[in-house]
Amino acid sequence: MSQNILDTFDVIVIGGGHAGAEAAAAAARFRAKTALVTHKLSTIGEMSCNPAIGGLGKGHLVREVDALDGVMGRAADRGGIQFRMLNRSKGPAVRGPRTQADRKLYREAVQDILREYSNLTLIEDGVEDLIVEPTPDGKGRVAGVIGQSGRAWGAGAVVVTTGTFLKGLIHIGEKRIPAGRVDEAPAIGLSDRLYGLGLKMGRLKTGTPARLRKSSIDWAGLEMQEADAEPIPFSFLNDRITVPQIACGITWTSAEVHAVIGDNIHKSAVYSGAIAGRGPRYCPSIEDKVKRFADRDKHQIFLEPEGLDDDTVYPNGISTSLPEDVQEAFIRKIHGL
Repeated sequence: MSQNILDTFDVIVIGGGHAGAEAAAAAARFRAKTALVTHKLSTIGEMSCNPAIGGLGKGHLVREVDALDGVMGRAADRGGIQFRMLNRSKGPAVRGPRTQADRKLYREAVQDILREYSNLTLIEDGVEDLIVEPTPDGKGRVAGVIGQSGRAWGAGAVVVTTGTFLKGLIHIGEKRIPAGRVDEAPAIGLSDRLYGLGLKMGRLKTGTPARLRKSSIDWAGLEMQEADAEPIPFSFLNDRITVPQIACGITWTSAEVHAVIGDNIHKSAVYSGAIAGRGPRYCPSIEDKVKRFADRDKHQIFLEPEGLDDDTVYPNGISTSLPEDVQEAFIRKIHGL
């Protein structure tokens, strides 16, 4: 394929989420001439779902990434607004550092860290295709990328960290919205190219809850969970947290809530058969909880603010793919909402 190559890099990383940021920074640390190509430079480090870092098991992974001089731990320390050590009363092996993050602060921290690498170039363009050169064995070699703009860059290696963008679909009941994430288009051309190369492909699924307005919640009637009095940083490079810490609210579902969900579970994209991918093991939807744990009369929900100056609250525990009207019906029956 003949292309007008603007520049050639040792490594090109496609995508500017968690994985893309780590891959680009890792390559740059090894002194490779690196480029990170993503749709919008302003969304590098964007937290698509729950703005939280760490937790049981996952907190260990963040520490390991930090031990390898990664980005996530440092960014979490700059953006975390509710640090808590889970399982604090148990042994060190099962404790889980976690923080609720301010979306804006975390995103800004990731972008600031990446800009510190002089050999890392940030390019705003969607990757539409790969440059594939023929090889003697007939398999071909990826030698660069082509952007939606028509611009092209050569590369010794291309790292694909596209997250939810490859032919991404949002399911809300029977509604289907092509999207990489809300209000952002999916990557269609690149997806077709990867399928066309005959690579083994798979698809994952996950749910996400409706977001709430902080001002609409009756906080006075809820149990509150404070941050740790002395927050423990994720990064070994930090000895203290200076970001203001906030409390999260706790509420519960009820038999009445479960009845609404049970009566409408056939409308869920997961239970209707519209979604066929594998789901996350430790983050079941509220439909799964009601169906699989029918003996439980309530499930806990954490009301987690998405930022210090953001009126949006993430209700952690009611991820769903039910239609909007059903979501509104069961949310209004939850205490405090």
